[in-house]
Amino acid sequence: MSAGPILQLTNVGRRYNEIDRELVILDDASFSLGRGEMVALVAPSGAGKSTLLHTAGLLERPDNGDVILDGRACGSLSDEERTAIRRNDIGFVYQFHHLLPEFSALENVMMPQMIRGMKPRVASERAQQLLDYMKVGARASHRPSELSGGEQQRVAIARAVANAPLVLLADEPTGNLDPVTASYVFEALEALVRQSGLSAMIATHNHELALRMDRRVTLQDGKITTVS
Repeated sequence: MSAGPILQLTNVGRRYNEIDRELVILDDASFSLGRGEMVALVAPSGAGKSTLLHTAGLLERPDNGDVILDGRACGSLSDEERTAIRRNDIGFVYQFHHLLPEFSALENVMMPQMIRGMKPRVASERAQQLLDYMKVGARASHRPSELSGGEQQRVAIARAVANAPLVLLADEPTGNLDPVTASYVFEALEALVRQSGLSAMIATHNHELALRMDRRVTLQDGKITTVS
């Protein structure tokens, strides 16, 4: 394990070719996420928040620069190696929960653990513990369609941390929720991150929630800068 930041982006570039022009989303963007740190990513729609999170989470390859996770440079790794790192070391939460509709809440949280090779009994026990922690344990046997929006998102958070990742990346995790439910879900997420010592980068339009995190950054002209 490296003693430095848990996640680093070093001079990362990300561009997309349109019909008549090149669209630059990230331009030599650099960023460091400390161990146990909770950072808010606040930027207007279209600024590139999702692209930044996808690149940091190894879902997209940078066109230049590198992504370093726990001291390991990941930019030139094979697709198989990157997939293994995403499965074991990175948790994702999106604005929409993306739970598998045919499975119960418990089974949804068990799934990533079993893909990793954990025995069903052990996966079930850990899944129930996480659901209890997120205060949806009593709903473990319910399918996503039987859960409220806030309950669905708390199950999604439990699933994201089921394999005890090093880093949690969240893209507007409360964006589809009303203000009261959003605050409740964020409190559960924050408690989980603080208790576990997890490092998290959370994109949000909610400035009230952003102020509760350790640091706030934004995207401007493809660069990552600190928000005062």
